[in-house]
Amino acid sequence: MGALDFIVPLFVPGHRPDRFAKAADAGADAVIIDLEDAVPPDAKASARDALTADLAVPVLVRVNGAGTPWHVDDLTAAARLGPAAVMLPKAEDPAILDAVAAALGPAIPVVALIETARGLAAARAVAAHPAVGRIVFGSIDFCADLGCAHVREALLPARAELVLAARLAGRPAPVDGVTTGIDDAALIVDDARHARALGFGGKLAIHPRQVEAIRSGFLPDAAELAWAHRILASGEGAIAVDGAMVDEPVRMRARAILAARAEFTKKDDRSC
Repeated sequence: MGALDFIVPLFVPGHRPDRFAKAADAGADAVIIDLEDAVPPDAKASARDALTADLAVPVLVRVNGAGTPWHVDDLTAAARLGPAAVMLPKAEDPAILDAVAAALGPAIPVVALIETARGLAAARAVAAHPAVGRIVFGSIDFCADLGCAHVREALLPARAELVLAARLAGRPAPVDGVTTGIDDAALIVDDARHARALGFGGKLAIHPRQVEAIRSGFLPDAAELAWAHRILASGEGAIAVDGAMVDEPVRMRARAILAARAEFTKKDDRSC
């Protein structure tokens, strides 16, 4: 799994360095050290000074957005640190991405947070920008910008567009936004399964207790694996399996399910 091919990236407040190693040990694929929303204004400088990339998993740094008093200093600190990527909030303007890329240099990719109406309108251009390695849905901020409820029906068009934008740009599948509930594991699993069904490749976590639930939601279950094996054992050409017609696109889906399970297995082996 590459540094940006994460399934479960976990946020940790940048002004709480005592939590960095704990976040890295929570089972997430990456840790996002947050200099933005999780950090109060009077702690921005100390959070920047506490940055580290010396953790057991890849480190991303979420900087403060363009136009804020902390943006330039955050980029300077991130460029010096050399994390796996920089997460840019309110990504909606390719010109801003040009400036961020110039500040970071070619070795540090940008993970672009799409979290406004303008960002969604520009999602295809943002995803295709040379500096952008992956796009992420900032669903809470998106709902605040549009004045809509944070419910699946309202967010379905935006989620579908982000999956399409990533695919058209040749980027990894996008990462879905957070589930705000921390203790409702069933809800978190269901939200992750919904995201996977739409074509997302991961989901943001805001608490260590969410990590395993998200991972479970992205893991193909026993019924899916059994179906995939039956499909691939059915032969070639157009043929009926379980009363449904099967041809090459269906076999492609079956192979993708088995590949996803294999990737989980490899990651579990590496964690042992």
